[in-house]
Amino acid sequence: MPTLPDGTLHLEEMWKRFRADRTLPEFQEQIKLLGRRLRGQERDWRWVLRDVNLHIEPGQTQAVVGVNGSGKSTLLKIMCQTTFPSAGRVDVAGRMGALLEVRSGIHPDLTGRENIYLYGNILGLSRRQVTERFDDIVDFAEIGPAVDRQVKFYSAGMAIRLGFSIAVFLDPDILLVDEVLAVGDAHFQQRCLERISEVVAAGTTLIFVSHDLATVEAVCERALWLADSYVQAEGPTREVLELYRASVQEQAVVDADENGLRLLKVEVSGPDGDQVHSGEEVNLRFVMRSPEAMFGTFFVGISQGTATPVFVVRYATSVPQGDVELRCRLRSLPLPKGRYSLWTAMVAATQGDMSSATLNDGRQVLPWQPVTAFEAFGPIHIAPPPGVMVLSPVFVDANWELS
Repeated sequence: MPTLPDGTLHLEEMWKRFRADRTLPEFQEQIKLLGRRLRGQERDWRWVLRDVNLHIEPGQTQAVVGVNGSGKSTLLKIMCQTTFPSAGRVDVAGRMGALLEVRSGIHPDLTGRENIYLYGNILGLSRRQVTERFDDIVDFAEIGPAVDRQVKFYSAGMAIRLGFSIAVFLDPDILLVDEVLAVGDAHFQQRCLERISEVVAAGTTLIFVSHDLATVEAVCERALWLADSYVQAEGPTREVLELYRASVQEQAVVDADENGLRLLKVEVSGPDGDQVHSGEEVNLRFVMRSPEAMFGTFFVGISQGTATPVFVVRYATSVPQGDVELRCRLRSLPLPKGRYSLWTAMVAATQGDMSSATLNDGRQVLPWQPVTAFEAFGPIHIAPPPGVMVLSPVFVDANWELS
């Protein structure tokens, strides 16, 4: 393969496996293990990643998404060569800065100052080059008074600020970030996003792993979705996240436990029974079957596939025993173009007034779960400025005038 320019990552038919967990040291388990050894059988292997192909160009921003256990962190460890593939090829060109966990690359018995110089030497920078960046690292991490204190005495927040500052201010060709921004407060997260935007604009390649899909959309141009050790999709971030959210919704429906109140039919339609449009009326229709007469609060939320809704509406009502139909009219849908999930739940009163009930009060007769999905037509989602995270897609009709 020809020499790759700095900042390039190339994975070709890459596989990774681990030995299966050891069994408990019980007599029966030891007998089974002895039997397998006598038959020439080894302990089982568990495949974590299978046939992964990925090429990332210098300066590209690539997200990796998936549920816990899908192989995201293992993939990043292979990229930064702290572990190696079982088969296939992995080519990495250039200096790499990796922040894979809270204290990644930080030695607890060294001071903050010593860690900065040690990390710089590992990246191949001279002491003078590290010194030129030293003040910026300390200022960004906000550890000035504690820079000569051992890191083991730092709080988790101080350690993550130091680790992130070292990783992004020593000018790596490739920056790996794995879910660590969730540790910091909102102010620090915003500063991190701004700094990431700066290093990417300077040509650094970014590989970003996070469960926060809003942050992923704000930071990355492309995304890769891992599930069951395989790459399920790779492409533009918004397209991949739509597939991922749809999968999360389907799994939530499978996992939902239907007891008590049952939903027999759910419909979502526009004002004339046609398509749903941004800023227009939306009609929701629920056909339910109740095993008993009850009084409670019915909740409806709309999300992008996950359990976290963009907004929630509720209705306190009496539900008779048997089949019943409930209708809801949203006067103006505050969402841009896209695919959305409708979530519902109901809490029955145990006593008193349920008009202000939440999902933590009363007796839950319908669990919080997705019940259907629908397409909204209208203006596309507006991308925010670089480094700015939009928590939820909201449609706001605005008139502009320049005078």
